[in-house]
Amino acid sequence: MQDVFGQTTTLSNHTALEDWNKTQLAFLAHSASTPIHLGATLDAAPDFALGHAVKAMFYLLLGRSELIATAQDARAAALKSILSNPVSKREQHFIDALIVWMNGQPRAALAHFEMILDANPEDALAMKLDHAVRFVLGDATGMRRMIEKVMPAYSTDHKALGYLKGCHAFTLEETGDYARAQSVGCEGMFLAPDDAWGLHAVAHVHDMTADAAGGIKWLTGRESAWAHCNNFRYHVWWHKALMHLDLGEIEVVLDLYDQQIRADKTDDYRDISNATSLLSRLELDGVNVGDRWEELAAFSANRTEDGCLIFADLHYMLALVCGQRDAAITSMMGRLHRDARESRTDPQKAMAKPGLAAATGLAAFGEAEYDKAFLNLASARQYMQGAGGSHAQRDIFERLTIDSGIRAGYLDEAEDILAQRTLQRDGKVDGYAAARQQLIADGRKAAGFASAVPAQ
Repeated sequence: MQDVFGQTTTLSNHTALEDWNKTQLAFLAHSASTPIHLGATLDAAPDFALGHAVKAMFYLLLGRSELIATAQDARAAALKSILSNPVSKREQHFIDALIVWMNGQPRAALAHFEMILDANPEDALAMKLDHAVRFVLGDATGMRRMIEKVMPAYSTDHKALGYLKGCHAFTLEETGDYARAQSVGCEGMFLAPDDAWGLHAVAHVHDMTADAAGGIKWLTGRESAWAHCNNFRYHVWWHKALMHLDLGEIEVVLDLYDQQIRADKTDDYRDISNATSLLSRLELDGVNVGDRWEELAAFSANRTEDGCLIFADLHYMLALVCGQRDAAITSMMGRLHRDARESRTDPQKAMAKPGLAAATGLAAFGEAEYDKAFLNLASARQYMQGAGGSHAQRDIFERLTIDSGIRAGYLDEAEDILAQRTLQRDGKVDGYAAARQQLIADGRKAAGFASAVPAQ
């Protein structure tokens, strides 16, 4: 039987196929209904190996160590299903991708997705999984290459064309092609109005081109495009809050934080990263955020031994530092030191030392040891792309590097990093950059004045 994207499956049950099609479309839309549809698929077809494999991949993408056992169970179910219901070469590649991914080699999993797409370029499931893994690995150029490789195979009536354009828009933005990203993102939204990923790709463009007012205008009135989402909806609200922050609308930002971004007090690392990075931005701008760090620090204190993703670890560390959880900071630093010596997965090996340096810098910033903070954060900076996430998400570490440099008196170095940040943003100066340019100018003026004062 063929699925909604024309891909042959081993399903022979029409009910299961209908639920599987709903699963895939929901996954493309980041819908909260995705696990519901997948559960219904496996209820109707318990020996559907690809369904079990995809379930395991969904759990791996959540980046939580305690869910690895659940993913292992799903992998075992996939392998068991093969014995009674042999799979196609295409479906076997998905299962093989899962196996190497769970062995700590996500890049080897990408090779399997690429083989699937070489044979079946219109396979939207493989496209989106490849896109998701490359995002976690920080492989922006690879994301763009793979999307553009399969685009010619998508006909105008392909059910995933709008979602493909949304993914393409994001890769264009992350590789600096902002005007084209905005155009493609709008095209995708026209075809798939529920594509929150494409909508947020255009929001990224506004962030990276210092157009906060335009970004707010883009998101306002389109709330239905992300209301149906899983916790990704909190991330879109986070983008809107960043835009209001750039305009200095602090009360709006705090209201969005309380009513939307942390409406549900989850400990999902993506939700924690939204919250910690926004509160950190506010504090760097001199805003008193009250007791909002407390619940984030409490959640993060339970994640010190996780170690699935350095991106998550660094945001947990932000919460611990700002929440003044000294014992948990010590625990996490100890584990990061161990990871630097005993990394198991390929991403851990790649980011062990830069991740440790970045965490050391964050801890030092919390202790007002700005010299130490700057030196460590600056040393990790060139590797931070490998932590995964987007330019907008990693910008909090860029801001902390610049601010620690200014506070430590490394004005030339901070100015250089600030200039590089602005260049990456199409040469546009946002509110943060303008304020730091002024701080650097004031610092130089103060230093010049001090040197001119006669010794007493």
